Amino acid sequence: MSDQTPASPPTGATATTPPADEHRRIEAAAAGEGETQSGFVRFMSSPFGRNLGLVVALLVLCVVGAITAGDRFVDADNMVTILRFASIIGVVSIGMTFVIIGGGIDLSVGAIVALSSVWATTLATQTMAEDTHWLLMVFVACAVGVGCGLVNGVLVAYGRMAPFIATLAMFAAARGLAEIISEKRTQLVDVRGLVDTINGEFLGISVLIWIFAVVSAIGWVLLNRTTFGRRTIAVGGNATAARLAGIAVKRHTVLLYVVLGLACGIAGIMLTARTGTGSATHGQLYELDAIAAVVIGGTLLTGGRGTIVGTIIGVLIFTTLTNVFTLNNLDSSTQAVAKGAIIVIAVLLQQRVSVRSADSS
Repeated sequence: MSDQTPASPPTGATATTPPADEHRRIEAAAAGEGETQSGFVRFMSSPFGRNLGLVVALLVLCVVGAITAGDRFVDADNMVTILRFASIIGVVSIGMTFVIIGGGIDLSVGAIVALSSVWATTLATQTMAEDTHWLLMVFVACAVGVGCGLVNGVLVAYGRMAPFIATLAMFAAARGLAEIISEKRTQLVDVRGLVDTINGEFLGISVLIWIFAVVSAIGWVLLNRTTFGRRTIAVGGNATAARLAGIAVKRHTVLLYVVLGLACGIAGIMLTARTGTGSATHGQLYELDAIAAVVIGGTLLTGGRGTIVGTIIGVLIFTTLTNVFTLNNLDSSTQAVAKGAIIVIAVLLQQRVSVRSADSS
């Protein structure tokens, strides 16, 4: 009976012959080529593969530093110095990771760090506030950072301004406000509680490094173990799909910039304690260093993908690179050129891996 007979395969060459692409894929699979390539691409595209490559790059950089700078690089005090410098820009980079994963960018982080620092030291140097507790300075610096982040977020999310423009405006305004408040003078901090506590040690490790470790741990949990983190990746990957899925994209975007502002406030008080001063010149080029560290760490500038661990390794790579440059007496202009080149190379590598990953999927 015709209704019980299996349907005959279609006749003709077009129905029985696999398409050319499919035919090549079958041949490649038979030869084992396709599996090898896609497996390698999948491994390098995975968070573990990317972080392993970063660790190798950091080790190679350390070898270069040991060869070119010798004992000055491998000295224990120099290693501690690298970690202390990495701690402040590292805190900013953790916050920047959230904003970039969410599809944005912030060019005002250096200015926000300066404004937070100046505002806190101004509070402590006022005649009527000689007995200001150092914890109040910490609160003020964090509040200033959160306020600046809130303004950035509202301009981007509700003002529909491009993140580049909104944060560039904040960059100019915050730096100018810091100069006005400080009258372009460096304010010395005589609140010893702040300097002694944050510049001190806990369990033999600098408190600055502890702060970076705690902020990194909180950032990792927030990104990988909470709804906030999943929504951040969703908003950065496809904002329209995220909105259709019920995520309040605008509100979440504001929160991302607030998180970064808080990180800048923490970095501002760390920098104030380390230098013992508050100045409108603090935090210069922090935006470049933070974005570079995040990009080197594997976070896509287009959003939707990134890891806190990658950012931490990226910060260490960038700080170690700066240390090697300094020990080899390279001037700041040459360092800036080298940093710019590294950012371009990192972005090009990201694009190449992303394209190959998409092709293999």
